[in-house]
Amino acid sequence: MLHEPASEPLGKDFAIAYKTHLGIWMFVWYCVFYAGFVGINLYSPVLMEKIIFSGLNLATVYGFALILVAVIMAIIYNELCTKQEKLLEAQANEEESK
Repeated sequence: MLHEPASEPLGKDFAIAYKTHLGIWMFVWYCVFYAGFVGINLYSPVLMEKIIFSGLNLATVYGFALILVAVIMAIIYNELCTKQEKLLEAQANEEESK
């Protein structure tokens, strides 16, 4: 393992404000979803034993839903940020060429 200086960034990130705003809102919504899981376990743990789908109880279904929602949100975040980066980079290049 070589101890070299950190590599230089590839370029200016024009979408940093958009990414930050979107990331915070997605984090807040995921926290609310997760808080529902914690709240059910805290206030009504017996409810987690109820069979919901195909012999699986609510705890298992909700747990898998938490994982699935996180993956889906990551894909959405990546797509939206990539689209915004390309749009803002194109606008910046257009302004530079004027």
